[in-house]
Amino acid sequence: MNVKDSEIKRLLSDYKKFSVYGLSPDTNKPSHYVPLYMKNHGWDIVGTYPKNHTVSDFKIYSQLSDIPADYRKFIDVFRSSDRIPDVVDEAIAIGGVEVLWLQLGISHPEAELKAEKAGIKVVSDRCLIIEHKRWF
Repeated sequence: MNVKDSEIKRLLSDYKKFSVYGLSPDTNKPSHYVPLYMKNHGWDIVGTYPKNHTVSDFKIYSQLSDIPADYRKFIDVFRSSDRIPDVVDEAIAIGGVEVLWLQLGISHPEAELKAEKAGIKVVSDRCLIIEHKRWF
């Protein structure tokens, strides 16, 4: 993680649009209720998921490269830690990614370092709901 704790509030204030990598249709999973919470608090969110769904009225794309560029600047990731190298490679390949947020329990130091070297700000092992409640 190359983002200092004191920078998190600014990130959440500066990026009002973001994409959720792995936005689940299952409303009981954090990969659904965390984005829904943020949406209900003013953020504009789209997601990626292998199967198209319309749960909670999220616009879902099948892959990151299909997402409009303004939503790709901040990517909130719900993938297991062992999948993060692939996510980082994809983010670097499509370009335009400024922030990669790895949700609570997700980290991969080597992949995070690769993203950082590519100029991407990385937040790892942090929950958006917890950080939102903490700073706002």
